[in-house]
Amino acid sequence: MCELYSKEDTLALRGKHIGPSCKVFFAEDPVKIVRARRQYMFDERGQRYLDCINNVAHVGHCHPEVVQAARAQMELLNTNSRFLHDNIVALARRLAATLPPPLHVCYFTNSGYFFYGNGAYFLNTNTFTFPQDILKANIKPGYHFSLCKISPYKFQKDKDAKKEFVHVAPAPDTYRGRYREGHPDPAGAYADEVKKIIDEAHAGGRKIAAFIAESMQSCGGQIIPPKGYFQKVAEHVRRAGGVFIADEVQVGFSRVGKSFWSFQMHGEDFVPDIVTMGKPMGNGHPVACVVTTQEIAEAFYRSGMEYFNTYGGNPVSCAVGLAVLDVIEKEDLQGNALRVGNHLTELLNKQKAKHALIGDVRGAGLFIGIDLVKDREKRTPATAEAQHIIYKMKEKRVLLSADGPHRNVLKIKPPMCFTAEDAEFMVEQLDAVLTVLEESTGSQTKPVISENIPHRTQKSKEPPQENTPDATTDNARGKRNSACSGKRLPPGKRLKT
Repeated sequence: MCELYSKEDTLALRGKHIGPSCKVFFAEDPVKIVRARRQYMFDERGQRYLDCINNVAHVGHCHPEVVQAARAQMELLNTNSRFLHDNIVALARRLAATLPPPLHVCYFTNSGYFFYGNGAYFLNTNTFTFPQDILKANIKPGYHFSLCKISPYKFQKDKDAKKEFVHVAPAPDTYRGRYREGHPDPAGAYADEVKKIIDEAHAGGRKIAAFIAESMQSCGGQIIPPKGYFQKVAEHVRRAGGVFIADEVQVGFSRVGKSFWSFQMHGEDFVPDIVTMGKPMGNGHPVACVVTTQEIAEAFYRSGMEYFNTYGGNPVSCAVGLAVLDVIEKEDLQGNALRVGNHLTELLNKQKAKHALIGDVRGAGLFIGIDLVKDREKRTPATAEAQHIIYKMKEKRVLLSADGPHRNVLKIKPPMCFTAEDAEFMVEQLDAVLTVLEESTGSQTKPVISENIPHRTQKSKEPPQENTPDATTDNARGKRNSACSGKRLPPGKRLKT
């Protein structure tokens, strides 16, 4: 196992040389990960953690076929896409084959946000002239400077930071949003909100370039738009002269189980004008792509702007992308996401019946959110409880994260090789943590208990064994796993039990 420094030294060096805005998971006591395999990660002591966070390691950490594809191509050639090479066109053909026929022209890059943030300003079927405004479904992450300008996830921290060309539509959240599950037509109601924004922009003399939304919102709290919402929004946006951009950076490549792309779950009658993809595309290798129609690509060309990305579409990245597609197909990871995801959702709904803290379980395939609430009727976000839970789950060697506007939604988006046994282990640990938490806080306010649910908390077990030659954990190396000696979070951020 390669480890240059002790955990204590790594923390100290990070504090000295890495910018303070660069955060780590579990800031109060970070996990130092030194290697990973499939759905497991290992710390410097050889302790194994079940990874329920890493949608980037899509087909499993360090998948041997992906590693070999990168190594083999690296030994031959790696250069930019201005040189003629087979890999870039081979990957483009494979991606186009997974999409509806109008979407077949590819622009490769090294990050899903590069083209998302920059191209949205001028990609329009009719014109590329400014000013053109962006409609944005609230919330979407933005870590590149250009994307921060159109990301509510970032600019809402500074109310004066939103640019005049950005318009934020309400998130189509039927659990906590303006139009909930009891509304007769939530899709139409949320789409009408988009139309109002368009009308207001036109009244102010502005034009609409595009509407951008994740096909299913991740950082927004695992939000699944109501059926028909995207179709209605696309109609309003296209009538206004704009295009519809579907962001598949987090939810694409079979994660939702029922389809290869998340937007396809909204029906065959919905086809976006532009699709952005990244993160899982390279299984951790930085490769991404934007796919659009011939009409938009030709309009882009007529603008006189050349597109070039130093790393986008290089032979190694494309070899990795091709290997990821091969593994998804050969190992039936789409089928696995559907089967295991359904099983996990069923287990979590049983926990919802048992634990009053669980207000909602929602998702598709291996993209699931657990909305934690203090009061089911008021749906008050249980933010502190969520933070407490992810730390307690870490102690049980299960890695989870919390997100959403209130940071109260437990996100489950593991590597796609996640098994039914992994799901059962994760839920068993969650049940134990919730039971102790509810007993200590007195929050078990008459939850609905199913007769089939065992009420006795079982002793924590080891994570399920992986069926690979690397199954055995590394021996402990004797280094102190000391807690972070740096600045800690303010008191009250976590509960004490």
